[in-house]
Amino acid sequence: MFGKVSVIIVNWNSERFLERCLVALMVQTVKPHEIILLDNASTDGSLEILRRFPSVRLLAQDSNTGFARGNNFAINAAAAGSEWIALLNPDAFPEPRWLKECLLSAQRSPQFDIFGSKLLNASAPLLLDGAGDAYHVSGLVWRIGHGIPASALHESEREVFSPCAAAALYRRSALLEVGGFDADFFCYVEDVDLGFRLRLAGYRCLYVPKSVVHHVGSGTTGGQNSDFSFYHGHRNLVWTFVKDMPGLLFWLLLPLHLVLNLASIIWFAFRGQGRVILRAKRDALLGLPKMWRKRQQIQKSRIASTSDIWRVLDKHLIPKIRKS
Repeated sequence: MFGKVSVIIVNWNSERFLERCLVALMVQTVKPHEIILLDNASTDGSLEILRRFPSVRLLAQDSNTGFARGNNFAINAAAAGSEWIALLNPDAFPEPRWLKECLLSAQRSPQFDIFGSKLLNASAPLLLDGAGDAYHVSGLVWRIGHGIPASALHESEREVFSPCAAAALYRRSALLEVGGFDADFFCYVEDVDLGFRLRLAGYRCLYVPKSVVHHVGSGTTGGQNSDFSFYHGHRNLVWTFVKDMPGLLFWLLLPLHLVLNLASIIWFAFRGQGRVILRAKRDALLGLPKMWRKRQQIQKSRIASTSDIWRVLDKHLIPKIRKS
């Protein structure tokens, strides 16, 4: 009925969440063809937990390769017959119909090749953690509806810019075509960059509200406001804009992107995070030559028109970060 699915979990010291995640996968109404857990040299009890789930295939790493590179390795190691790759964070707990609802949407909507789940706050399930990712004309990104009551969001399937890779389904051939995640990102915003490149290659993303996952969010990196998360997110925002924004839009929107970065530096300096934001933007600038070379290849091979990309950008004068 459905094509084969390989579910991939990239794990690093997720002992607190891993058992609940794997138990939820074991009771899916559509069983995945395989479950792959790539472990980035965890030092906690993650591997002890994994021994209770002998059907899960372990890809153990000698060092922390990051979310992006780890996923790429697992995607390439997935069974040859898998048509779909489902990504799931270890701190994301899918409801039993999670996978089936995504696959049903893929059958109903063959014009889409990427499917994003409805993420609920794991500690407050009446609140949304996100309903797909938005990309603003300035280069700012956010999870749609983050923090608002789940009942306030329109429940129909709809196109979104990209999915949050904490729980998403991708056509494997599409991932391979664009080269998977950018390993230089390590983590944070890497899923938006991937979604942007998939769009440039002509692929589209559908938000599936019946595919529900309870998500902790940044469960092993100290939270979304930790220096680690903050640094990678703000560095990678710059790299995503430079690599992916198509030619005419790049030059038209570059002043707005520069304003966003300057405003971010001022704002977070006043909040006591000046050292981290300056380091993030400094390293973003140092990486620009490499990102520009990547941009040249990405833009050379793009299929989507400038108007295709303009259509899916958030163009509000003030970004509606909690947009419903």
